[in-house]
Amino acid sequence: MPELVLFQEANRQLVICNACRYCEGYCAVFRAIEVRRTFAEGDVLYLSNLCHDCRACYYACMYSDPHEFAINIPQIMSDVRVASYKRWSWPAFFARSFTDRWLGIALALFVAALVVVLGTVLVSPTQMFASHRGPGAFYHVIPYLAMVIPAITLFFYGVTIWLAASVRFWREQGNAPTRPMSIRAVTQAVGDALSLRNLAGGGAGCSYPEEKPSSVRRVYHSFVSWGFLAALTSTTLAAIYQDLFGWLPPYSLSSAPVIFGSAGGVAMIIGTAGLAWYKIKSDPAPGGAGAARLDLVFLATLGSVSLSGMLTLALRGTPAMGSLLTIHLGLVAAMFVSAPYGKFVHFLYRSLALVKYHIEQNQLH
Repeated sequence: MPELVLFQEANRQLVICNACRYCEGYCAVFRAIEVRRTFAEGDVLYLSNLCHDCRACYYACMYSDPHEFAINIPQIMSDVRVASYKRWSWPAFFARSFTDRWLGIALALFVAALVVVLGTVLVSPTQMFASHRGPGAFYHVIPYLAMVIPAITLFFYGVTIWLAASVRFWREQGNAPTRPMSIRAVTQAVGDALSLRNLAGGGAGCSYPEEKPSSVRRVYHSFVSWGFLAALTSTTLAAIYQDLFGWLPPYSLSSAPVIFGSAGGVAMIIGTAGLAWYKIKSDPAPGGAGAARLDLVFLATLGSVSLSGMLTLALRGTPAMGSLLTIHLGLVAAMFVSAPYGKFVHFLYRSLALVKYHIEQNQLH
């Protein structure tokens, strides 16, 4: 659907919802709708990223298809969300990954294959397939700088794109709040993001994968988000161990980096597998086709990174460690390079939308 037509259709549906207000208690989107009379393009962009796709409103709506109004808020919000991801990303060629899933897949596979091929060519078989133990064992296969420099480069590349995108989001968000961003609003937004409050629908949970409300999506999403935070904590602690204390990896199974990393890896494997399974089973009617494809690619990438990391940990003292480490680093590189051009960006825009939402709500009370 062309972008202009997409925004016009979103505006039509939101105006009808604002007149009805049957779903006003379901989530933050409907409370944000109430304070508006018209919906400019920026308002639609903001509301689409505030939507958590819980779908409770779709099944409660008396004006959904086959009614002539054909209201489908989850679907139109999903379609606008994907359009916003593409709109705020750059360069334009890679931003096409949001609507061309094969481009996104090809980009990730190319980077992963490049790392694996380079590892295979540059590391001798005697090093790759030997059993390495003791401090610095991983670096006997892949040198430290060969791991760190590409990782830092890709990290700052992604952060640069996200910072620029955040500025564009805030500028285009519609009727800007009269109050500036505050610590209170940021704290409230972080609380909502960590608790996944808006995945509760009207209180009984998401209508996902079917009409009956359930907390299953919230549970698996929590596995992914908290697992990712645990893995990030593990990486941070490992950097502190090595760079501040001079303790080289691999670390013992009872060490903090391994405990956090193992917990995070297992949680993400469970979460990504569960979300992918229910995504495939879910009712396609309230979903956007483009968003569903982005979700599955993201879940497959994050799940593969987690699984390869756990296998590397489990077999780190065996001859399989070198090849598993190379594959894991390739998948990590693929995740980093595709992060600005895939579903990973949703946490950025949704967090900013939650901050704006709380600024607005705080003004009203």
